[in-house]
Amino acid sequence: MITRRHFLQTAACTAAALAAPRAFALDNPSYPARSVKWVVPYAPGGATDLLSRLLCQRLSDRLGQTFVVENKPGAGSNIGTQAVISSAPDGYTLLLTSTANAINASFDPALPYDFAKGIAPVAGVARIPLVLVVNNDLPVKTVADFIAYAKANPGKISIASSGIGTSLHLSGELFKSLAGVQFTHVPYRGSAPGLTDMMSGQIQGMFDNVSSSFELVRAGKLRALGITTRERSEILPDVPSIADALPGYETSSFYGVGAPRDTPREIVDLLNREIDAALSDSGIKARVAELGAIPLHGNAHEFGNMLATETDRWRKVVELSGIRKD
Repeated sequence: MITRRHFLQTAACTAAALAAPRAFALDNPSYPARSVKWVVPYAPGGATDLLSRLLCQRLSDRLGQTFVVENKPGAGSNIGTQAVISSAPDGYTLLLTSTANAINASFDPALPYDFAKGIAPVAGVARIPLVLVVNNDLPVKTVADFIAYAKANPGKISIASSGIGTSLHLSGELFKSLAGVQFTHVPYRGSAPGLTDMMSGQIQGMFDNVSSSFELVRAGKLRALGITTRERSEILPDVPSIADALPGYETSSFYGVGAPRDTPREIVDLLNREIDAALSDSGIKARVAELGAIPLHGNAHEFGNMLATETDRWRKVVELSGIRKD
C-alpha cells in the first residue's frame, strides 16, 4: 500500500523532473558534462555571430553547461570547418555550417577534407535571401530594366561581392549566365566595403544578404531591384522575386549546425531537439525575423538531405560559371 507521505514525495520528485531545464538531456544524462565549443568560421559580428550567440545562450540555459562561441575565420570558412572535422566526435565541438561549405565542395579542388564525409548534420538554423541592390544613380527601376541596361552597356557595370567563390559572387555569376549579360566582378573583403563604394557610385550593384543591406534600402541609400528567392522577403515586402523577370533564377544563404562525423546519435538528436525548440521560441523568432531570415526546422536527417541538395545546387552554379579556386 502506498502511504500518503510516499505519494507526496513521489509527486514532488516527478514535478521537479518535469520542470527541470535539463529534461531533454535525460536520454544521455552525462552530456553535456562540461562547456561546449560552437565554432563560427567567420570573424565576429554580423548575422552568423548573432544567430550563434542567441542559440548558445538558449542551449546554455536549457542544458546546464556553457555553449561558447569561438570565431575561427579564414580561407572561406575552411579553417574553422577543418578544425571541427579534426575534433573528437564527442559533442563538445560544433560547427556553424553555411552556404560556404556547400560551395567549397566543388569550388575548391584542393580542399583538405571531405565535408560530406567529415561532418554529421545536426540541425538547420536559418535561410537568408539575397537582394540585388544598385546605386541610386543607375537608371534602372526593375530587374528587367537592369538586364536591358546591362545588354546595352556590356562590361560597363561593376558588381561587388564579399569575395571570390562566395554565395554573393556566384549569385551574380548565375544571373549573368541566365540573363545573357556581362558585368565586371569586384571582390571585397566582406560586403560592407562593397556597399560603401556602391553608395558613393564607384560600384553600380551587388547581390547581398538582405540582413546587411535592407536598412540601407529602407533609408533610400540604395535601390533594391529583386529578391533571389522565389518568395518575397518579409523585411522588404515590396521587392519582387528576381525569378519573376528571370525564370529559373534562385539562390540564398543558409546556416545550420554540424558535429564531427561519428558523434553519438543520442547527442545529435538531443542537440537537434533543443535547437529546433529554440527556433520556435518567440523571442528568438523575433530576432531571426529582424535579420530577414527564415528559420529552418526539422530533424537531423532532414537537415542532412538539405545539405546534400544545396551542395548539388551550388556545384551546378560553379560548373555554369566556369570559375574555380586557383
